[in-house]
Amino acid sequence: MAVDAENVGNVKRQLAKLFEVSLRATVPTETDIVPLVDACIVKSGVRFGDYQCNNAMGIWSKIRGEQTEFRGPAAVGQAIMQNLPPSDMLESCSVAGPGFVNVVLSRNWIAESLQKMLIDGIDTWAPRLPIKRAVVDFSSPNIAKEMHVGHLRSTIIGDTFARMLEFSHVEVLRRNHVGDWGTQFGMLIEFLFEKFPNPEDVNEAAIGDLQTFYKASKVRFDSDPEFKQRAQQAVVRLQGGEDKYHKAWKQICEISRTEFHRVYERLDIQLEEKGESFYNPYIPGVLEELNKKGMIEDNQGARVIFAQGVKVPLIVVKSDGGYNYASTDLAALWYRLNEEKAEWIIYLTDVGQQQHFDMLFKAAKRAGWLPADDDSYPKATHVGFGLVLGEDGKRFRTRSSEVVRLVDLLDEAKSRSKTALLERDTAKEWPEEEVEKTSQAVGYGAVKYADLKNNKLTNYTFNFDQMLNDKGNTAVYLLYAHARICSIIRKSGKDIEEVKRITKIALDHEDERALGLHLVQFSEVVEEACINLLPNVLCEYLYNLSEIFTKKFYSNCQVVGSAEESSRLLLCEATASVMRKCFHLLGIVPVYKI
Repeated sequence: MAVDAENVGNVKRQLAKLFEVSLRATVPTETDIVPLVDACIVKSGVRFGDYQCNNAMGIWSKIRGEQTEFRGPAAVGQAIMQNLPPSDMLESCSVAGPGFVNVVLSRNWIAESLQKMLIDGIDTWAPRLPIKRAVVDFSSPNIAKEMHVGHLRSTIIGDTFARMLEFSHVEVLRRNHVGDWGTQFGMLIEFLFEKFPNPEDVNEAAIGDLQTFYKASKVRFDSDPEFKQRAQQAVVRLQGGEDKYHKAWKQICEISRTEFHRVYERLDIQLEEKGESFYNPYIPGVLEELNKKGMIEDNQGARVIFAQGVKVPLIVVKSDGGYNYASTDLAALWYRLNEEKAEWIIYLTDVGQQQHFDMLFKAAKRAGWLPADDDSYPKATHVGFGLVLGEDGKRFRTRSSEVVRLVDLLDEAKSRSKTALLERDTAKEWPEEEVEKTSQAVGYGAVKYADLKNNKLTNYTFNFDQMLNDKGNTAVYLLYAHARICSIIRKSGKDIEEVKRITKIALDHEDERALGLHLVQFSEVVEEACINLLPNVLCEYLYNLSEIFTKKFYSNCQVVGSAEESSRLLLCEATASVMRKCFHLLGIVPVYKI
């Protein structure tokens, strides 16, 4: 049976196509059955196959009691196995327990799949998702406030979501929904006018630390009623578009952006800013549309929307007539659906904002913007994440109880990485530029991986010693494992491109086959990580790949100098290719020597 070109790299989907044919032949009357195919897991040290089809019990529960030739789920499983069409993919099949159909993949087919990927490139293994365009709303710091460790998770996880979707042929609009509007700007602008009567004197060097500037203006706002009144008038003038106030607002925003850019540059993050101010002009029209639909009502002087099943209303116009987060977020959601034509909008914030987004999406469903069914497109998804903790188990802060500046944190990771690198004899002779690049890749990669390998909903403890350890499930271990693979290929003295052209991969040794099987599962793992928005699934796959390579294949299968050298070099190259793509999806820069 021919393989679907759309799923050329996805083993699970290719097997599902075969089982789809079998299920139609087995129970022709049940037309809505979807093949349930999964990779087999090891139970009590035994694995019955590579993949398993688990439809038999479900089918039996449907047809039981009807006139049927089957006498139980095991018989259904036997029929499913017998009705499988011939395929080069399959080496053998068996039925276990109540109808589980176990499949063993052909060694030749696995080898040919790897060979084809090495020639055509790993992008041929990219998943195919049912959407063309997505918005990922992440990072989103507030203007005039430092980016702190709390923004780290949103920025790192959001970038990985975007990378996985982009790899899957989805156009991603990477949106930085910065907090660049609101009442705090009256306070900041008025304080700016006091400190710098001449606008030409305003620059980053003159203002210094924007966080300190913000705090000083807040102290003034809280302690001086006259200043507070001027600040409140400044908000009205800014919102009214007065030139002097608009210019001051832009200056403050620009200084903040410079600070944000330092973080994004270190982490290699690409973002397009569309802050709260961008959506302001759309708010009146959006609220008018919702009002016409009878969704907005008066409540204690404010204008609100009640979401189904939630007692607290979503306030869309405050009692003083001003707009708020909810009005901005409704306008942003409307814009993304109607102007940007996004089919999937993903919001990444801390878990504390879960209820806000739940109410927002319920309002959008009530308005008919989103379908009632969460599995249909277009859809909006809020992804919450836990806190970053210090070693004391409390929110991560400096000794003076200040929230840690992100730039300082990243610079320390790089510095520690450099110190560890220079302790290695080999690195002492490297040019300074190579030391810098490697310590940067390892340091920043360690911070990213330490975050991404955790379930995003859980809190995680920030610990430099753990994340920069070269043993265990860390970026350092994985980057060094990749560098070792590259070293094996270099030591062979062979041109790997030439080897690709003239050598066929053979998987005769059990550990060669185990490595090959794990490699061909890459596409389905990326698809699972992408659809379920779980970067830790990809991290687990990458770590397991490294373990299989190091502890099974490389320990038991000599590469350089063996009779199978060329074939095994191609397995090394395939492993390195998959590792590099995993690194790319996680936003980590690979290193090629240690």
